[in-house]
Amino acid sequence: MTRIAALQHPNAGITLMSRWITGTPERSRAAADALLDASTGDAAHAQLALHVFEDADGAGLLTHAQWTSAEDHLAFVREGRAARVTRVDTLVPGIERPGLDRTYLYRSTVFDADGAAELFVVTRHDTGGRPEDQRAWADARAAALTDAGYEGLLAAHFHLTVGGERVVEIAEWASAAGMADLEAAHGPRVPHSRYRFYR
Repeated sequence: MTRIAALQHPNAGITLMSRWITGTPERSRAAADALLDASTGDAAHAQLALHVFEDADGAGLLTHAQWTSAEDHLAFVREGRAARVTRVDTLVPGIERPGLDRTYLYRSTVFDADGAAELFVVTRHDTGGRPEDQRAWADARAAALTDAGYEGLLAAHFHLTVGGERVVEIAEWASAAGMADLEAAHGPRVPHSRYRFYR
């Protein structure tokens, strides 16, 4: 199975993560295929990688796009994004896109580099707007996960939003992970989304 480390492009200056609400597994997969097809070649110099994760229940997607820089992405937004979105929305109308996180990878804590990741749990943690608070929160969270020793937790990756407002955590879990460990690590009081890698 795919691991986050294998997706990470060494030259990425910014990673954009966007939640899409589609409603059904069929619409999710059609939207994912349309996006990946539409993005081929339309920003080849600036978009380094685009990957899509599907909600565990099939009701939505998470797009994970790596770009050379924020400036290059904004240039694409001005010049080419509308055409890409139109192509997707023509095939799958009515997609809701509640927001976009502009991030960069701050750190990763890997517990098992060789295990197969079955589930990706994404959590957004508000930190108050200061970069130092983002880093402190991510460091403390990484230490807490290490101390807890959750069975089946393979790794946790911490992305910081460029505006300083939150940390986006992507945790990789093996298929053998127990529900009790998942709930202890991520909730139920902390809102989170569970995904499987699509492509």
